[in-house]
Amino acid sequence: MSGEPQRTLLLWCPDWPVLAAEIVDGVPATDPVVVLHANRVIACSERARAEGIRRGLRRREAQGRCPHLTVVDHDPGRDVRAFEPVVAAVEEVVAGVEVIRPGACATAARGPSRYLGGEEAAAERIVEHVAQSCAVESQAGIADGVFAAGLAAREGRIVAPGGTREFLAARPVEALGRPALADLLRRLGVRTLGDFAALPAGDVLARFGFDGALAHRLAGGRDDRPLAVRQPPADLTVTADYDEPVDRVDAAAFAARMLAERLHERLAGYGLACTRLGIEAVTAHGQELHRVWRHDGLLTAAAIADRVRWQLDGWLSGSNGRGGTRPARPTAGIVRLRLVPDGVLAQAGLQPGLWGETGEERERAHRALSRVQGILGPEAVVTAVLGGGRSPADQVRLVPWGDERVPARPGPPPLPPASPAAAPPVPAGSVSGVTPSRPAAGAARGAASAPVVVPPGGRAGRRAGRGRAVAEPPWPGRIPPPSPAVVLPAPLPADVRDAAGEPVVVSARLTISAAPARLIVGDGRPAEITGWAGPWPVDERWWAPAEARRRARFQVSLADGAALLLAVEGGRWLVEAIYD
Repeated sequence: MSGEPQRTLLLWCPDWPVLAAEIVDGVPATDPVVVLHANRVIACSERARAEGIRRGLRRREAQGRCPHLTVVDHDPGRDVRAFEPVVAAVEEVVAGVEVIRPGACATAARGPSRYLGGEEAAAERIVEHVAQSCAVESQAGIADGVFAAGLAAREGRIVAPGGTREFLAARPVEALGRPALADLLRRLGVRTLGDFAALPAGDVLARFGFDGALAHRLAGGRDDRPLAVRQPPADLTVTADYDEPVDRVDAAAFAARMLAERLHERLAGYGLACTRLGIEAVTAHGQELHRVWRHDGLLTAAAIADRVRWQLDGWLSGSNGRGGTRPARPTAGIVRLRLVPDGVLAQAGLQPGLWGETGEERERAHRALSRVQGILGPEAVVTAVLGGGRSPADQVRLVPWGDERVPARPGPPPLPPASPAAAPPVPAGSVSGVTPSRPAAGAARGAASAPVVVPPGGRAGRRAGRGRAVAEPPWPGRIPPPSPAVVLPAPLPADVRDAAGEPVVVSARLTISAAPARLIVGDGRPAEITGWAGPWPVDERWWAPAEARRRARFQVSLADGAALLLAVEGGRWLVEAIYD
C-alpha cells in the first residue's frame, strides 16, 4: 500500500452505461432509459430520474413509475468499447491515463497543472477537449487520491491540497460503494466517513476483515495503491513514399530492402523483435493492398526484406502459379509502402533451441511455403489441426501455414478401446448391438464388439462393465478410436440391405430391423458386409428445431477388406469416411 496519496485528476462521464447504449446501439439518451443487470437498475438517464427512477429499483417497479421506459440490458463490453475514444482523447492532452472503470479515468494532476497553467485550467482543458473530440459531457475533479478525486468529480470540484480528509469526513458511508459494509456500519451507529476513519485500524481489521481495512483507508483519505497508468505504445510503423510509381519487381525489391532495414533498426532501438508483419501498399490510383505474415522465430532484416519482396512480387506480377484464375494486378504502380510490426515482443524473450537454431531444411521449407502464400494467398497452404467433435469432419480444422495451430473445439485425448480386438476397423464377423454388455439379435457367435458411446444418462453408460468404472467421454456420440484415414468432403449415398434383400431400418429407439448384409454405394455393385458395429447415436441441437440433427453411425467391414463409416439420418444411409 502507498503512503501519501498522489494528487489525482479524475474525469467522470455521468450515466455512462446509458450514453454507451446511445453511442453503440443508437438508444436516445434524452429519453427515459434504464440499464438493467440482474433485473435491477444500475444506471438511468436524466429523464428517467425525473420520473422517480433510482438505482437499485427492480424492473417492474421502474416500469410502474414510467410506463414508456426504454430498457437496455447491461453489456460491459459495449461500455468499454464506447469509452476507448474518450480515453484516447484524454491522452491527446495528458500522458499516462488509468481507466478506473468504463466512464471514469484518472491521471496524475501534477504534470498537466504545470504545463497547462494550474489545476483548474488543466481540468477545464481536458473536459473541453473531450466534448469537442467525442461529443461527450464530462466532469473533472481533483483531490489527494483516486477515491477522493472520484467523489470530487461528481461535484466538479477541486479539493485543496491537504484538505481531502476534511472533504471526505462529512460524506455518508454509502460513498464507499460497499452496500453490505455500509448497512452494517449504519446499524453500528457509524454514519459518515469521518466516523469510520476515526476508528482504530487494528479493530477495523479484526472486525470487518481485509476489505473493511481497505475501506477504512479510503475513508481516511489514503488510497490502497498508486495510479497504474498505461503508457502510449511507441509508433514502430515505417513508411516510404515514392514520387515515381513502382511497377517493376526489381525496383520494388530494392525499396523493400531499404524499408526492412529501417524497421529492424527501429525495433532494435526499443529492444523488440517482430514475429508478425503487416505489409501495406497504396497504388497511384488509390488502391490499397494489405497482407499479414507470421514467423515462428525472430524476423531479421533479411527475413523482413524477403517477405516484402515476395509479397510485392505476388501483387505486381499477378501470378497464380499453374492453373486457376490469375488475381487482378494493380492498375497502377505503388506510391506508398508501409511495414507494420503487428506482433512484437522483447528480444530477450526468444532463445535458441537446445541444439542451436532451426535446421536449414526446415527453414528452406518454411521459406518456400511462405512464398507460395505470398503468391497465391494465405489459404493456399494449410495444415490440419485435430480437435474435438462427434464426427470425423468436425475433428479436423485446416489453418493457414504459419497461423496458430489451435483446435476449434476442445478435444481431450481419446478413450482407450475396451480390448485390443475392439478397435476398428471392425474384424470380420464382428457385430455389436446397442449396449456393450449384450450383442444384438443375430450377432455372430464369438464376435468381438466395439465400445459403444451412449449419451450421459443412458442405461448403457451406467450398466456397462459391472464392478469397474467407465469413463464418460467428453463428446457423447463420438466414435471410438482410431480415426478414419479418409473423410469424404461430401458423404456418398448408400443403400444397406439385410439377408432377405429388404432395406435395413433404424428405429427412433435405435433398434435395427435386421442385421446388415449387403451395401450398395451410389450406382456401384453390391458388396457383402462381413462385420458391423453400432449404432452410435448423435442428437445435436435438439433445442433448435431448424438446426436439429439426429443420426446414428455404424462401422462396417466388407468382403474385399475395406472398412467404412456409415451414417443413417432421416432414413437415408450415407458413407462418411473410409478406414485404412
